[in-house]
Amino acid sequence: MWLGLAVVVAAVVLAVYVARNWDRTWDVPEPDLHASTDPAVIARGEYLVYGPAHCIVCHAGSVEQFERFVEDGTPPTLAGGHGLLLGPLGTLYPKNLTPDKETGIGRYTDGQIARMMRHGVRPDGQASIPLLMPFGNMSDADVVAVISFLRSLPAVRQEMPQNEWTTFGKVMRTFVAAARPNLDVHPPKDAPPQEPTPANGEYLVRSVADCGGCHSPLDQATGAPTGPEFSGAASPMEPLPLKGVDTSLWFMPPNITPLEKSAFSKFPDRATFVARFKNGGRQHDGSPMPWETFKRMTPEDLGAIYEFLRTVPPSGQPAPEDPTVKQE
Repeated sequence: MWLGLAVVVAAVVLAVYVARNWDRTWDVPEPDLHASTDPAVIARGEYLVYGPAHCIVCHAGSVEQFERFVEDGTPPTLAGGHGLLLGPLGTLYPKNLTPDKETGIGRYTDGQIARMMRHGVRPDGQASIPLLMPFGNMSDADVVAVISFLRSLPAVRQEMPQNEWTTFGKVMRTFVAAARPNLDVHPPKDAPPQEPTPANGEYLVRSVADCGGCHSPLDQATGAPTGPEFSGAASPMEPLPLKGVDTSLWFMPPNITPLEKSAFSKFPDRATFVARFKNGGRQHDGSPMPWETFKRMTPEDLGAIYEFLRTVPPSGQPAPEDPTVKQE
């Protein structure tokens, strides 16, 4: 009887603690970064948003807008996106990035936006999920460029739903490190020169494009690594909801280390790798790989990613010929 009572008391204490803390706010200082009206800075921001940072994949404005972008390159409004399924945690709704003063970033200061990008702390002080926006070490200059470009967009009024967290998701947000602000950041003042060097490639891969977020094995509940970085996903990703896509076919992001028979090993040289991104496009309908945004990257930046991945220790398992996984 006493054991049962203890279990009930513990469950009640846990429930009360989670109810009070799952949406707690964090007192994290705002970076002293401010938008610019310099055309060159805005152009750099546009390059990042529509290119390596691939913001449009989640924040397009609508599925139809993203489809037009895929078909003919028409830029979407960035007024918010479709719900992102987070497995047992719930559903996340990417927000309106246009400068609308009621539903977009027009209601926030530059410092609040910079804090969101760098530390994963929303304007209301709640923590987001830094793993989905790993811009903590994006350079000061590039954070400014992104904010400057977003400020230059036409304002679009579009209210997005609030995120939907399951009970399990609220428990995880209360206790796991991935749901807390990212304070272990060491951003440079400027990005490396836009040249095909490993240093530039590492910056793009780790601080802008988040290649490891999809191509590394991560625990679905905690976001913690469960294996070597870039060695392939541990669980499949949902397809993009494009027209005619079989939504029961999910995708396993493959191993991109230099392991023999990995996805990366298929490229014998830098030129072949760059050509795949500039000219190849999506080979599987619904693939979550943002081919259209990476196609907009310069050959120098794509070449830099190739040079960096060459330096990664081989690990994991060979990539399967068919990346799709049937979901029942």
